[in-house]
Amino acid sequence: MRKRHALILAGLMVAATAATAVAAEYDRYERGPRGGSPGEYAPPPPPPPRRGAEVPPPRHAQYGQPYFFAHLGIFDPNDDTRITTSGGLQGYDSGGAFELGIGSRVSPVFAVDGTIGAYRAEHGSDEATVVPLTIGGRLIIPHPFLEPYVGAGLGLYATHLKDAFRGIDDSSTDFGGYLSLGADFWLNPRAALNFEGKYHWVTSTFQSNLGTDDVNLGGWTVNLGVRVAF
Repeated sequence: MRKRHALILAGLMVAATAATAVAAEYDRYERGPRGGSPGEYAPPPPPPPRRGAEVPPPRHAQYGQPYFFAHLGIFDPNDDTRITTSGGLQGYDSGGAFELGIGSRVSPVFAVDGTIGAYRAEHGSDEATVVPLTIGGRLIIPHPFLEPYVGAGLGLYATHLKDAFRGIDDSSTDFGGYLSLGADFWLNPRAALNFEGKYHWVTSTFQSNLGTDDVNLGGWTVNLGVRVAF
């Protein structure tokens, strides 16, 4: 009897253990692998979103930021060949040019510049010297590194011409203007290398041996320089 009772008790224990394991497995399935509510299956978390290409930070002078600039270059005089006692600087050799100025980036696409400079040309012992004092604006194509632009300005041009053929050795101050085309290559947020071509228009009236002469003292200046933000 005792052996029979022992076998029955052992069988009940095995059955209870199996039932407990089945119940636990069923409960795990009902709750889901992450402990969700019964009957709900929790899907795996979505993968993190892919990061798009980062836009490089701007390296140019910012809106409202003033700057200083300096240029060195050459002056290519006009070849005005009008058959009058006036005319231009035909036959004059190219000479030097420089500019100093301050400006401000008043918007992302526009800047205002104030400039003083000088350029000159020679022909033997004859010489022409022009000192422009101008204010103008530049329309800029914004870019983090390389910014092309076009500009224009007006101002006063102090001129001096010594020309033996015309009988002129005189100075004048006249109203003139310019158009420019250039580009800034920004090395960091405060400094850029600059390349610029600028055409000046100015006609000065001088006293000569024959009375007065109007002489075209305009031409191209081609400059390399720097732009440094404050």
